[in-house]
Amino acid sequence: MIQDILQQLHISNVNSGVSTGTTWLDAKGENIQASSPVDGRDIAGVKAASRADYDAVVEKAQEAFKEWRLWPAPRRGEVVRQIGEALRKNKEALGKLVSYEMGKSLQEGYGEVQEMIDICDFAVGLSRQLHGLSMHSERPGHRMYEQWHPLGVTGIISAFNFPVAVWSWNAMLAWVCGDVCVWKPSEKTPLSAIACLQIVQDVLKTNKVPEGVCCLVTGGREVGEWMAADTRVPLISATGSTRMGKAVSSVVGARLGRALLELGGNNAIIITANADLDMSLIGCVFGAVGTAGQRCTSTRRLIIHESVYDAFTQKLVKAYQQLRIGNPLDEHNHVGPLIDKDAVRLYQESMEKVKEQGGRFLVEGGVLSGEAYASGCYVKPCIAEVENSYAIVQHETFAPILYVMKYSRIEDAIAMQNGVPQGLSSAIMTLNLREAELFLSQAGSDCGIANVNIGTSGAEIGGAFGGEKETGGGRESGSDAWKNYMRRQTNTINYSTQLPLAQGIKFDL
Repeated sequence: MIQDILQQLHISNVNSGVSTGTTWLDAKGENIQASSPVDGRDIAGVKAASRADYDAVVEKAQEAFKEWRLWPAPRRGEVVRQIGEALRKNKEALGKLVSYEMGKSLQEGYGEVQEMIDICDFAVGLSRQLHGLSMHSERPGHRMYEQWHPLGVTGIISAFNFPVAVWSWNAMLAWVCGDVCVWKPSEKTPLSAIACLQIVQDVLKTNKVPEGVCCLVTGGREVGEWMAADTRVPLISATGSTRMGKAVSSVVGARLGRALLELGGNNAIIITANADLDMSLIGCVFGAVGTAGQRCTSTRRLIIHESVYDAFTQKLVKAYQQLRIGNPLDEHNHVGPLIDKDAVRLYQESMEKVKEQGGRFLVEGGVLSGEAYASGCYVKPCIAEVENSYAIVQHETFAPILYVMKYSRIEDAIAMQNGVPQGLSSAIMTLNLREAELFLSQAGSDCGIANVNIGTSGAEIGGAFGGEKETGGGRESGSDAWKNYMRRQTNTINYSTQLPLAQGIKFDL
């Protein structure tokens, strides 16, 4: 089946993973073997970028920027609109490839492609709304305003858990803003990235888009390091672990570049005494086990009021017993595999640390074996009763381990929610208006995303996505996130016959 999908996406004969848009370079880097955690099979070999390949791509991108920035923004938006249409036509095949290469459920694979389509629609509208402000000048006969100009080359470093969507968040907005993009996808999911380039190529050719506007450089950590240190790339948008983000931020900051960081999450849902427990259950379980717990917005912690703790944990345990684990391309299954055996090892180590630090399991975990789980990447989602202060709870584990704990006062619950280094997504389940408003107030959640009566996982593209503290502070996707990809310029025009100075300063000759 996978070969049929590859043929539909025109990547049945994969070799190079380096492209300047419509041209595939004869890459000279190492060979990356793309494989699937679903069944452990190798899918295809991909040639990564050498340093010379990388430099050639960036030079082509710089050259393309000189022309692309001069295209009217609505014309750039028309190109993005056509890319959205191309994605619609290929949604099923690309969604299946994402599911198979990464291991997320088929519904989530389709959802990821839909998210790309949605951001295209958003960017098309944005292409006619790239606005600045007009301000009154203190000097007579003067007009003052601001405008926004494209930055140049945007470097995009994406993670395996969303192998295509996060690229689109950045690329579609950057393109309508007049930037060009160089994408370094995760070396764990190179085929999904190559498929995206294949899908957009006809659109680029039809519209005579300059070669170098849409670039791809596959490879390992060293490619990301080249990009982070490259003064030709004014903006680095990086998605990944907090450890990775700190390294990228340090390098980019040293050259006074811009870093847009989307890093780790340690997301909590507060279940109050006034919560609708049945509705809450759906958000909690999907948040904890969706993508096998490998989302930055996955629900890691449940902070449950003591009066409903027993009733709600009983519901959780019963729900976990009904989860179906297996091939994510089978839509009857709820949970697919972890990305690789290293992830499985970290999952096992985290469970051991829970026990060592005093926790106990309400639902036991473990690695699954047998023919259906031959890849060795399938694990059982588990629930551990812990204290928020445990070292393992303060750490983000990219696996389906859910930590539960009690609280008595809403102020205590909010303090527990905030009492971790990360600050991405948060939620409260309550039918009490005062509790909801407190959670959303200045004294409430310290996360970039705070929800009421929905879970932590999943976000619409209309709102800015990102978090605080060790999550990096970046904002992508909707709202005014487009400003990340542009530079602000303040302009003052004197249309009078005099030259008065600001602040009333006199300087007569």
